[in-house]
Amino acid sequence: MLIRVKQKSDVASHEITPQSVYLNRRAMIAGTGLIAGSALLAAPRAHAALQKGPGVNTPLANVKEGYRKLGEKDAITPYDAASSYNNFYEFGTGKDDPAANSGKFKPLPWSVKVDGLCNNGGTFALEDFIKPHQLEERIYRLRCVEAWSMVIPWIGVSLADVVKRSDPQGSAKYLQFETVVRPEEMSGQRSKFILPWPYVEGLRMDEAMNPLAILVTGMYGEAVPNQNGAPLRLMAPWKYGFKNIKSIVRISFVEKQPENTWKVTNPGEYGFYANVNPKVDHPRWTQASERRIGDFLRRDTLMFNGYEEEVASLYAGMDLKRNY
Repeated sequence: MLIRVKQKSDVASHEITPQSVYLNRRAMIAGTGLIAGSALLAAPRAHAALQKGPGVNTPLANVKEGYRKLGEKDAITPYDAASSYNNFYEFGTGKDDPAANSGKFKPLPWSVKVDGLCNNGGTFALEDFIKPHQLEERIYRLRCVEAWSMVIPWIGVSLADVVKRSDPQGSAKYLQFETVVRPEEMSGQRSKFILPWPYVEGLRMDEAMNPLAILVTGMYGEAVPNQNGAPLRLMAPWKYGFKNIKSIVRISFVEKQPENTWKVTNPGEYGFYANVNPKVDHPRWTQASERRIGDFLRRDTLMFNGYEEEVASLYAGMDLKRNY
């Protein structure tokens, strides 16, 4: 079990300024003794009725409080904002398209294929894929390359634990992730002029093993809604948002660096590593500052999105100006 030494910069849970919508939702869930962050509850928020069945409802007590390193001005973004302002081109290119166009998407039942250079691969029902691991709540900053940001309480499992369970072979140097392809449910995928499908992303193995990286099944004490990547998405909070692939159906252990979708589509503007770096501007957006959704004034962007202490060693000796 990972035991993390508390840092001076850590903020206690009572010092974080949560939005009332989040507290009210958590109070309601705690009162019922259930949480929809379970993989098996990964259904659209619009579906009021909970999915029923063996092991579907996960007791709140089983969700461990995780990482909360935030600053004094890092108030949690309201749920309605976080679930209505998204980039998820599978449902369209507008910020409100994912929420507007994802109602027909069916996140259950779901399976995840684990393959490539590992000894414990296979195709797993989502509940079986998640079940062996401890669910944790992690409150992370989310920084988009377009220079807007949010603070979101996620629920998920350690990616490192999933990697260990898969028993990678020595030749496996990277993880490659793929998003589901369902053009009948994902209207953006009907166009080949938006992006090549499936959406592909990747992490170097040591990045995947970093304790900050998680596979997300819930947010704000509920299941991840369709527009935010139901039922399973990646969250590596020191990287720009496009690295955090949504609606994952395949995880492959590979030897060569994956050809991630945005780098293939526009190599002049996007790279593989895509670490948040205020010193290196995107050709179209400054990275020195950002607009926190809900705030009027911009704020300075933090190196590695504020997680420099935890991840900077991964890139020692690399030219960060070339790792965009």
